[in-house]
Amino acid sequence: MVRHTHYGALRSAKRPELLNFFHRLSFRTSMQNTTTDHRPMKNMHPLPPTATIGCNASGDGRPASTRKTRPALTTLGLLCCAGLYAEAMANVPGNGALLEAPGGSFASADLGDWAERSFEGNTQYRLEEENGVKVLRGETRGQASVLYREQEIDLDSTPIVEWSWKVDGTYADIDERSRSGDDFPARLYVVVKTGFLPWDTLAINYVWSSQSAPDEAWPNPFTDKAHMVVVQSGEEHVGSWVGQRRNVAEDFKQYFDIDVSNLDGYAVMVDGDNAGREGTAWFGEISFSAE
Repeated sequence: MVRHTHYGALRSAKRPELLNFFHRLSFRTSMQNTTTDHRPMKNMHPLPPTATIGCNASGDGRPASTRKTRPALTTLGLLCCAGLYAEAMANVPGNGALLEAPGGSFASADLGDWAERSFEGNTQYRLEEENGVKVLRGETRGQASVLYREQEIDLDSTPIVEWSWKVDGTYADIDERSRSGDDFPARLYVVVKTGFLPWDTLAINYVWSSQSAPDEAWPNPFTDKAHMVVVQSGEEHVGSWVGQRRNVAEDFKQYFDIDVSNLDGYAVMVDGDNAGREGTAWFGEISFSAE
């Protein structure tokens, strides 16, 4: 059984939480110069074998009613660069390709190398088999928690991340670029440390969008330390396994203008807390390779 600890009082706290690196992944909580918006969180720890994680004791995964407006979107120059990069990535074999089965097992035996952080209740995560392949299933009913893995990746040698995923639907009538609509059927995060302090991190969110087109991108509405990048979109491929492929080093250069040699971790999330949505997604193997 996985133990979860509630920190509801931190929702309105005016000081940063001095937690370790992965407690401050820049997923949602804001460390901007003007405001800090802390979300409730739960204790994170490695998962025991065959654990099913995510249980919202209250059954209510809805967020607080007060949300601030979103920050400005990307600049014209960034959008121009994004267009050129999108054209290049569109020609990468396997990027957005439909698959007959998941592209490899998510985990070999259990989730012992993964841990969870809650933002609002807990997404239900568990391993299950599909066509003899072990995949991760995540289901939200208005909750949001992330499953993450701390692992150093040499991006000089292996800058390409590849993964497969599947969703059972998308979210209608939602503004994904606002705080009140920051929900996605599926996400994959990649994270780098930029300093010694716990909040010195940058993250890219590769998302399956409900509305935005592939290769659209914008700053995360909660923090300028994370950027949203659409790699799959809409209903066309709902219910099908899709393979994705991104050059992580080039993405950090494009969206944050930094040269990154090492990745410090990655994560997946299925969330519906901000708009009170329900959805299920599956993830296959996540791997890193040379170009």
